[in-house]
Amino acid sequence: MPTNFTVVPVEDGRKPAQEDSDDNNVLKEEDEETVGDGNPRESSPFIHNTDDYKGTLYDGKNMALFEEEIESNPMVSSLLSKLANYTNLTQGVREHEEADEDEGAKKKKVKSPQMGTFIGVYLPCLQNILGVILFLRMTWIVGTAGILESFIIVSMCCSCTMLTAISMSAIATNGVVPAGGSYYMISRSLGPEFGGAVGLCFYLGTTFAGAMYILGTIEIFLTYIVPSAAIFKAEEKALEAEAMLNNMRVYGTCCLTLMAVVVFVGVKYVNKLALVFLACVVLSILSIYAGVFKTIFEPPVFPVCLLGNRTLQNHGFDKCMKTDIIDNVTVTTRLWALFCSGPELNASCNEYFSLNNVTEIQGIPGLTSGAISENMWGSYGPTGMMVEKDLPSVPGSASPQDKDMPYVVNDITTFFTLLVGIYFPSVTGIMAGSNRSGDLRDAQRSIPIGTILAIATTTIIYLSCVVLFGAAIDGVVLRDKFGDSVKGNLVIGTLSWPSPWVIVIGSFFSCCGAGLQSLTGAPRLLQAIARDGIVPFLEVFGHGKANGEPTWALLLTALICESGILIASLDAVAPILSMFFLMCYLFVNLACALQTLLRTPNWRPRFKFYHWTLSFLGMSLCLALMFISSWYYALVAMLIAGCIYKYIEYRGAEKEWGDGIRGVSLNAARFALIRLEEAPPHTKNWRPQMLVLLNLDSELSVKHPRLLSFTTQLKAGKGLTIVGSVLEGTYLTRDTEAKQAEQNIKSAMSAEKTKGFCHVVVSSNQRDGISHLVQSAGLGGMKHNSVLMAWPGNWRQSNDPQSWKSFIETVRETTAAHLALLVAKNVDSFPHQERLSEGTIDVWWIVHDGGMLMLLPFLLRQHKVWRKCKMRIFTVAQLDDNSIQMKKDLQMFLYHLRLNAEVEVVEMHDSDISAFTYEKTLVMEQRSQMLKQMQLSRTEREREAQLIHDRNTASHAALNDKADAAPERVHMTWTKEKFFSNRNREHNATMAVRDLFNMKPEWESLNQSNVRCMHTAVKLNEVVVNKSQGAHLVLLNMPGPPRNRGGDENYMEFMEVMMEGLNRVLLVRGGGREVITIYS
Repeated sequence: MPTNFTVVPVEDGRKPAQEDSDDNNVLKEEDEETVGDGNPRESSPFIHNTDDYKGTLYDGKNMALFEEEIESNPMVSSLLSKLANYTNLTQGVREHEEADEDEGAKKKKVKSPQMGTFIGVYLPCLQNILGVILFLRMTWIVGTAGILESFIIVSMCCSCTMLTAISMSAIATNGVVPAGGSYYMISRSLGPEFGGAVGLCFYLGTTFAGAMYILGTIEIFLTYIVPSAAIFKAEEKALEAEAMLNNMRVYGTCCLTLMAVVVFVGVKYVNKLALVFLACVVLSILSIYAGVFKTIFEPPVFPVCLLGNRTLQNHGFDKCMKTDIIDNVTVTTRLWALFCSGPELNASCNEYFSLNNVTEIQGIPGLTSGAISENMWGSYGPTGMMVEKDLPSVPGSASPQDKDMPYVVNDITTFFTLLVGIYFPSVTGIMAGSNRSGDLRDAQRSIPIGTILAIATTTIIYLSCVVLFGAAIDGVVLRDKFGDSVKGNLVIGTLSWPSPWVIVIGSFFSCCGAGLQSLTGAPRLLQAIARDGIVPFLEVFGHGKANGEPTWALLLTALICESGILIASLDAVAPILSMFFLMCYLFVNLACALQTLLRTPNWRPRFKFYHWTLSFLGMSLCLALMFISSWYYALVAMLIAGCIYKYIEYRGAEKEWGDGIRGVSLNAARFALIRLEEAPPHTKNWRPQMLVLLNLDSELSVKHPRLLSFTTQLKAGKGLTIVGSVLEGTYLTRDTEAKQAEQNIKSAMSAEKTKGFCHVVVSSNQRDGISHLVQSAGLGGMKHNSVLMAWPGNWRQSNDPQSWKSFIETVRETTAAHLALLVAKNVDSFPHQERLSEGTIDVWWIVHDGGMLMLLPFLLRQHKVWRKCKMRIFTVAQLDDNSIQMKKDLQMFLYHLRLNAEVEVVEMHDSDISAFTYEKTLVMEQRSQMLKQMQLSRTEREREAQLIHDRNTASHAALNDKADAAPERVHMTWTKEKFFSNRNREHNATMAVRDLFNMKPEWESLNQSNVRCMHTAVKLNEVVVNKSQGAHLVLLNMPGPPRNRGGDENYMEFMEVMMEGLNRVLLVRGGGREVITIYS
């Protein structure tokens, strides 16, 4: 049923007076329906908050049920309006418009993108793929590798880019791809670490591509257009290569500077010239095909001169003959002068020249000549190898002068893998369509169709060129890289129609345009990476001119490009950029395969003709091509990418882009958790998985941060750590505080370098909250097996007995749950990050606890803080024990455990219970009984506790001095001397108190169990203090609490007595299982 909405615009909560008077009745009728009560309008990023809508309020009648959620959850109509008007502008467009507006130009309305598949994707990809390698190196590759192996090279490289294009199409059609193209796709699919690493590799590849195009431009200019423009000229043939490289460096640097200035001044001119450069490429290709088919009827005349079977450089002579007859007189030619000492017929000549005749063949025999069979197989060779034809010749003796003769020779050592690296850049450029996604009318339709069609077209062109070149051009001309045998013409130009200059000029402008586009695109890619904030040291390159032009990024790009130009050899630069592009394509395939296999809910590409097997095949092919091209370049590229990856992981900003690597982590974690659930870990794999119980102060800050330091030292970054805390109350009222507490704990964990998870529980009381943590923390097999907490040091002074009762209940719960328990006394005095000097970690092994006492010192000593400490193990021998044999057995046990420790057996024979023990037990019981029986108020309890304290520790004079002061809390610290002096001095006061409470003070009436426990605590404390008072850390067995909860307070007293006089103590209670073994 249609619903009508009434929207009443208001200003400052009121309508204008005129409108108020006109619509007064309407307002009265709709007074209850209008939401004009001053509630703020929603502010959502999905809704157009333009000036036209200021003050707009929602009608509360139809949507009253949702009116409280309108602010955070907008109306569907508003959301759809926002999405319908979404414009995906290319990077820099908005900045240009703002700059134009600032200059006073009339603001132009941004038109929605209108480019279709042909103009927006197909032609840019075609222009980027076809380029310098096709014009300058394709014929040489066919001649060197042969038609068959060239066909394999082209097929491998084109298959790699086609498979990559299929994967890229799936990623590009899985949602809107903003400007940024391949970098955006990889980073959002594989995460910031991979995205940054591959993005920078793609940037380096694009930058070196610019260097390659500039070198190609200069090579065409100096070799085929104006050879006389060379600055460095070689006197000898052996120095020609070096002179050429120096010319390339000088002219290349000048060309780079000019191009950088053009890009800096106005990138719009580069874009306007793109059509001209594209026309050059298309015309050049058409002229090649026209020339090839023309050879069937009328092959072009390009004679090649051979001496024997060796090809000669056709530069210094005009006739391919040794002698000529002019006016019936035999005279020598200019060719004779090149090989002989003089023009005379009897001059001494080169031996090979004398033994062999000169022949002239056609360099372009034509398609029907049968040259295809001759060029079917490759002809690889070392540097300096002469280009020879399969003809009979008379071999001469090797002469050092041969290298100075005008033969056509290999300028570099050739082999199959080298040609793969040189050729691969000619198939790159497939990302041109995805980089323009912001300009396309329907990017999700145009990118797959345009890119795949462009690759299919260029593949057909390349494969047909391999066959046609091999069939129409003679082999020696194909292997002549610089066209020396055809009078310095571009080899591919000899085939073109109507003139070789069509190819020369077309390839020149094509290389210029490609170089300009590389210098335009690479800085913007670097700027996009810098603005993402994932690589901190690149942030400066995110800035630029006022209109958004990446000035600093352009400067860095020019410097890196200059390093490629200084290499000066097109054949040396091409494999470098092949590595970076191959790595980029590898990760595009990996991203698609991962997303497909993980079945991410958001993975819904419109392009359906993909499969994870194709992506894995493409990824494998990329990896294989990297190592085929150059294994050492491949390793260097991987090392660079790996370093960038680790840097971003260590220092970079944390980004959550919903990437596939996070999905892999989740699936791996799920799989591992399910596997861990099957069985408990073996003793050899046991390590403390800690649940650290923290207390927070009133400001929700961590009370004992050193507990986290100790956890880090104990774990050394391994295993599970869960840091938990409890807030009292209900979650609905304290959810904000819980989140704040969690942030504070995470900050403390970061400061203490504790790696783990944080869990804050809100519970009605502290006791239940800790119980929930102990029971439910962790997941599956990754649950804690140990609990670490601080000893409640001020439990005697606490007005609330729940603090120490909660502690004892936690001890009982960990025992019931078979968890190990570690309790740190004086935890604030534990070391932080400072390394301890040489000292000892003393272990008092009284009862067997599964080996926890042995394992913990070993783990601590793995950390740098405790590394210098030695481990000492003490055990207690009773009257019936053989202490000597015990020591030997313990030493043997430690030897089998592979632990280095000093062993000492302390004899603690049964002795009479001292008066000190009786009196200490008496004081403990009296205090406990008084507080229980009389149920005193807080003030009275403190007063009665003060009486007991005064009776045992102070004189009458001290009582009189402190009569007016606030009552002190009980602090029972005893020594034997103190006891006896106080007993003799305060006998009367003692009798008075006993009479007051009408209690029997005789020692015989004391609970004998308490007396025995106190005796153990006192005796054990004596021997521990005697041996370990100077130790850096003392580990003690922690006895369990009494079964009868009535003795809980006595248990705390026993623990205090046992640890008295020791600085750092770690009480350890095993979890009921063996955690250390002697077996391998």
